[in-house]
Amino acid sequence: MLASHEPSAMTGNAAGASRPTLAAISHLGKRYPSRDGNGVVALEDVSLDIAEGEFITVVGPSGCGKSTLLHILAGVLQRSSGDVKLRGQPIDGPRRDVGTVFQEALLLPWRTVLDNVLLPIEVHRLSKESFRPRAMELLELTGLAAFARKYPHELSGGMQQRVSIVRALVNDPAILLMDEPFGALDAMTREQMNLDLMKLQAASRKTVILITHSISESVLLGDRVVVMSPRPGRIVDVIDIDLPRPRGLDVTATPEFGGYTRRVREHLFSTGHQ
Repeated sequence: MLASHEPSAMTGNAAGASRPTLAAISHLGKRYPSRDGNGVVALEDVSLDIAEGEFITVVGPSGCGKSTLLHILAGVLQRSSGDVKLRGQPIDGPRRDVGTVFQEALLLPWRTVLDNVLLPIEVHRLSKESFRPRAMELLELTGLAAFARKYPHELSGGMQQRVSIVRALVNDPAILLMDEPFGALDAMTREQMNLDLMKLQAASRKTVILITHSISESVLLGDRVVVMSPRPGRIVDVIDIDLPRPRGLDVTATPEFGGYTRRVREHLFSTGHQ
């Protein structure tokens, strides 16, 4: 089984407050070198605690350091200052307990769906046979079990991205990082993917951090929405989304949902960016 208990019906604020901290970001900064020697500051003094099982969405203007933040959490980019810890241990490089999903599915075209899902297991030299049942369970949960022997070119864009999410979850990571995973999909497919992701997160109780440019998506998915400023990226607000789960698309028509999106939009438009 993916989880030992049923999805919580608590709202984002209450759920996050009742769970232990999984990841801690403290005074994080990132400066990139530049030709003039002054450097470009991408992130400045970013601090955030993330609870077990929490769904965090991050929204901000282009170039504000959202992806830089995610890459530091993934261990593929070194921080310039501050601390980032997962389960109390510093993130100083790639870790097996961190799963990452990018905007493109990045599937290997010569491997079947199941073999693409099991690729991390091979990379980490684990037993494919031991993880095959979990892979099939995740494919079943995402509606892809019947496509396990198909190849990427036989799948739609949305199905390919589902495979990439399953691949990131197959070795049971502590946290799932998602960098605008649905940005390349059409509007209807994107809406369905939002619903599928919420269902998957509820079943697995995974901690998720998702980067998005969509204000409505950030509110629909998140227990909390982290709003960032233009570069250098700072956190200007962390908004608790007090909407009960499970959430359907009908929640987007409620006054409460509109109030949250207005609050996020006010931050973004006050800076002259979107």
